[in-house]
Amino acid sequence: MSGILDLGFARLDLGREQRQGLPEVVYGPGKTAEQIAEIARALLDGNTGPVLVTRIEPETAEAVLDRVAEALAASAGPASPAAAPNAVLGHYDAEARLLVWRPASSRDFRVAVVAAGTSDRPVAVEAAAVATAIGLDVTAVHDVGVAGLDRILQVRDRLRSQDAVIVVAGMEGALASVVGGLVRCPVIAVPTSTGYGAALEGVTALLAMLTSCAAGITVVNIDSGFGAAMAAHRLARVLEDRR
Repeated sequence: MSGILDLGFARLDLGREQRQGLPEVVYGPGKTAEQIAEIARALLDGNTGPVLVTRIEPETAEAVLDRVAEALAASAGPASPAAAPNAVLGHYDAEARLLVWRPASSRDFRVAVVAAGTSDRPVAVEAAAVATAIGLDVTAVHDVGVAGLDRILQVRDRLRSQDAVIVVAGMEGALASVVGGLVRCPVIAVPTSTGYGAALEGVTALLAMLTSCAAGITVVNIDSGFGAAMAAHRLARVLEDRR
């Protein structure tokens, strides 16, 4: 099948960049550093856009960065052994648990990532880091949950200037409905697993967001900051194609 690269342990979709505007993104858990490095190297060779690895822990990320740099140095040859790794340096964001090579240039699409509480920050940080890596213009707003409603009202003008808003909230997930009623742009809701027993590890927030009275909210999977950023990318891609 055209566009598929078989590495033996993985079959890479090298045609995804042409179809969707971004290369395939690597999900880190369950893969060894050697596997991730080989996949990343193949994606760097086979595509031109940013290469991302999500949910990757620091020790594994360090090993992957070293292996990819060594492979790139070897491919550069003896004449300029440092040229390749210097040309494509990888970067690890420990808070977002995200590895990035070749981040995209800034695009004309503004997205705010809004977190209800500090406990939701890890998911919001992942969303913001992925969105930034793929070129979206990101504004982060933290700790504006509905328990203190004035906090979200204080930033509503900033939210109304965006092309999309990603809302990250756990517990009862009410912030998505509030933001959905304040702005006219697309709202992408991310339920998190934050909360006590009846929060059911994010299921309560998920169901609340799905049944929101603010019409038209898009809801992604529990704790999926990555999924929210990719939803924003699809919106941006449509606008870019029309322009």
